[in-house]
Amino acid sequence: MISFRPMRDSEYPAYLDYFITDYATEISANYGLSGPQALARAKQEIANDLPHGINTPGEVMFCVVNQTPEAESVVGYLWYRPDLASRSAFIKDFYIFAAHQGKGFGKQALHALETELARTGFEQIRLRVAEDNKRAKHVYEGTGFRVTGVNMSKTIKTG
Repeated sequence: MISFRPMRDSEYPAYLDYFITDYATEISANYGLSGPQALARAKQEIANDLPHGINTPGEVMFCVVNQTPEAESVVGYLWYRPDLASRSAFIKDFYIFAAHQGKGFGKQALHALETELARTGFEQIRLRVAEDNKRAKHVYEGTGFRVTGVNMSKTIKTG
């Protein structure tokens, strides 16, 4: 069974190791930045978004946990921002470790999140997913998410 628990201070460095590398790859692919430029931008953005790490007010940082009768193991991460005024939550990052992908944990986690949010009065979950992230899009669409817009950008050449 999939559940969540707050991310621990001791787990945050491993989260950053995964997130910064993954996000830098996405930035490079989507915005045409070099590897070092994308890495610097990813580091700056995470520092801006989570200035107090897992204790940043208004941000929820969870570990996705698979509980079996034999053991409990962390299989991924979930970071979201609740918006009480609009009764919505925006998923900022959701990741199931590669070794645990394809086992239904992503769908189970999204269902568990939906159940918990609904229980506490939330009415909507929102997120952004990269166009080329087919695996994530499949999981989101398979759990009832639908496209509500399209992000677009253009790099301005200087000089």
